[in-house]
Amino acid sequence: MTVRKWATVALVASMTMLLTAMILAPVAAQGSVAPPIPYPDAPDIGVGGGTVTKLPISEIVTYKALPEYHQAPWLDALVESGALPPVEERLPKEPQVYLTSGMKDGIGVYGDLWRGFSACPTAGYNDMAGTTMGWFGIESYTSRYQGLVKTGPLFRADQDIEPMPNLAMRWEWSADGMELTMYLIEGAKWSDGQPFTADDVMFTWEGYVLDTNVNAPRHIDAWTWDGKEASLEKVDDFTIKFTFPVPKPLDFWYLLAEDVFHVMPAHQLKPLHPLWSEADPKPTYRDFADALAPDNLPLVTMGPWAITEYKTDELMIMRRNPYYWKVDEAGNQLPYLDEVQYRKGPSGIGRDLCTIAGDCDHMNLENPSTFVEAMTQAQSPDATYTVTWGPETLGYFVKFNYSLELGIEGERDTAVRTLFRDLRFRQALSYATDRDGIAQSIMRGPFLRGWAGGLYPGSPDFTKESVVYYPYDVASANILLDEMGLLDTNNDGVREWTEGPMAGEPIVIQMRASQDAKETQSVAEALVNQWGTVGIQINMRVMDSATSTTMEEAGTWDIAVDRGGQEFALPFRNVTALAPITAAGLSFHRVAPGQERSLMDFEQSLIDIVEQYRSTYDPQGRQELMAQYNQIFTENVYNLGVFVGRYGLGVAKRVQNIADGTPVFLYQWVEDAILLDTLWTPLDQQLPQNRPNTIPVYGS
Repeated sequence: MTVRKWATVALVASMTMLLTAMILAPVAAQGSVAPPIPYPDAPDIGVGGGTVTKLPISEIVTYKALPEYHQAPWLDALVESGALPPVEERLPKEPQVYLTSGMKDGIGVYGDLWRGFSACPTAGYNDMAGTTMGWFGIESYTSRYQGLVKTGPLFRADQDIEPMPNLAMRWEWSADGMELTMYLIEGAKWSDGQPFTADDVMFTWEGYVLDTNVNAPRHIDAWTWDGKEASLEKVDDFTIKFTFPVPKPLDFWYLLAEDVFHVMPAHQLKPLHPLWSEADPKPTYRDFADALAPDNLPLVTMGPWAITEYKTDELMIMRRNPYYWKVDEAGNQLPYLDEVQYRKGPSGIGRDLCTIAGDCDHMNLENPSTFVEAMTQAQSPDATYTVTWGPETLGYFVKFNYSLELGIEGERDTAVRTLFRDLRFRQALSYATDRDGIAQSIMRGPFLRGWAGGLYPGSPDFTKESVVYYPYDVASANILLDEMGLLDTNNDGVREWTEGPMAGEPIVIQMRASQDAKETQSVAEALVNQWGTVGIQINMRVMDSATSTTMEEAGTWDIAVDRGGQEFALPFRNVTALAPITAAGLSFHRVAPGQERSLMDFEQSLIDIVEQYRSTYDPQGRQELMAQYNQIFTENVYNLGVFVGRYGLGVAKRVQNIADGTPVFLYQWVEDAILLDTLWTPLDQQLPQNRPNTIPVYGS
């Protein structure tokens, strides 16, 4: 479909949608609240993302010794000078081998660079301790996200649960399913030449998962089933064993996912950890989180590239890791690309504009305000990139801070959190939200539409019958707020509390939006106006990712506009974000360790469903459970969905080996889905590198 035809279809669809809403929108009777309405079907946008070819994992990757190995030719001189051992000595006993049968464009050639863009500050590199490396793929390209298993490429697998092997070559269950023994790669090395062993895995488990003073992605409460904790032990230098309280827990695999349990270098970080440090005085946990400062380079990694240079808020350079432990079927050590560079900027839209201009190689179209420009320019004969579209999994929503224990600094905080916990208040804000109006103001046409929250319509487990969808109806919002006793007593347009310790005080709520996710700001600006019409004053504040993370941890926030995670597309991907079953897994209802969480009535139902779901291997059974979950979620406006759309993937045409149908955001973000180390560029299309013929050089 041409852009002109698409634009015409979009305009007609937009007008039809708005006229239909005007005709069918229910009008509340005086004194009564409008009932929910059926959730509409998804519009047909006329473009897709290509057909995914499903393969057994054994046709994508294996482990074996090969007769001979090869390296990027310019490394030969470093071997001859003694700066590097021969390539066969740098590889493990049985390297991981990417099979040609799993490559779209086959075995590649060496050279070139990948040009990325990040709109998040790089605070440091101890990311398992909650320190932000910069996102936008930085964690993936350096592959600090090297886990025991790999989940990102599972969209290509012929099954949906068990992951690909990675640092763990293979595994076996005990007969009763209570123990899992994992066998690690032997002879692999970190990028500084130090050996990788089970000690690195045990350090990651003991120093991050078990130590709740460290801000790890998951703590031991996430590894708890039926009230009992899992355990991990070292069998030998290349064997570990997990013991579970229940047989084969389904979500265990996703607690090992590359962005949740990525193995950290014990030889570098263990001496800096408060539990093991011999320094006097011992480092604090803040010291540990900040131990790897942005200029503490090169980064020690098991990934294909290591960060070697960083200029604050300007540029980051990564060079190939000569000890990387993966090869192709011909014995060529990966990666094919020599270098990754990152520009830095203040907004995620900068990545889109950079790719459209031909100066960057990849964009995730997640800010709809750039969709039309990206699609228009992609139609040009001179375009350097292509765009494909995925299912409806791009959701923007409002989350409420429900905690009565964490981040409370006075009577005002308690009063606001109490409002959030009243269903009538959440329903009132839902009725006061013109979802389709916001969606169409951001991008006219069928790409965006209203969304209740909960599961994305593009989720395999989604059923539209499970959605409780409150219409846009200001009269209903006012009825509910009046019923709560929230009244504009002084006629200034802002409602006040009329009882309790805040009686007479105006209702003013702080709303957080993201600096790098531009559309959160567009949504927040719209809600300031729409909720203001029913007397709720919203003060909007735009924050960078590091500040937002700090506030989330401390619980010192009211509401936030956010872009949803994978748990609403593939619930088994992150069950701790579905219900309050752990202390910190649910970002909007956290509780400090040792405190007791105050649950709302319906939350216990969600917990019960999630606990049953996380051990259900039957796909039909999981879908039925998620239908129950989604009905409770949307009926109670647990999060307030605003609009849903589709991610677009824009990539440089010169880059090879990106599989058809690659999603921007499913099991992982796209950077972990496309097997970065297998990407390559034809020789006649390669670009000059910033630091050619160099490798990371570490101190003694």
